[in-house]
Amino acid sequence: MVLETFFEKTFGWLIELSPLGGLFVISFVLTLLVTLTYKYMTDQELLGSIKKEMKEIREDMKKFKENPQKMIELQKTSMEKSIIQMKNTFKPMLITFIPLILVFTWLREVYTSIDITFLGISNWLIIYIIFSIILSATLRKILRVH
Repeated sequence: MVLETFFEKTFGWLIELSPLGGLFVISFVLTLLVTLTYKYMTDQELLGSIKKEMKEIREDMKKFKENPQKMIELQKTSMEKSIIQMKNTFKPMLITFIPLILVFTWLREVYTSIDITFLGISNWLIIYIIFSIILSATLRKILRVH
């Protein structure tokens, strides 16, 4: 498979050098690519304003929890904002999905025969998820992605 050869040449040496370090670097590269895709393929101003409005709606919901009519109105507004937000992020999700599936298929094959442990966890996928959550939060702050 052509992609397998590409991944092997690109990341194989790193995994041989340090399986955990290799997984961290791969997590960083994938998270960076996904973050950049979201940053440049979404309307960041719109997403930022929706995020701000959603925060205000949540605060209003706390204030009006005793008023059912106002709560219904706020929930409706919140749902509308969520739909706009979801529509805006759907395209980058589709674009990043297939490449990530290909990389994960290769990673599964490679890490099945390698024993790695991080914080007492010995499952490569869970370790990847931990790395990607931390890296994603960090990269989103640095790159100002909403």
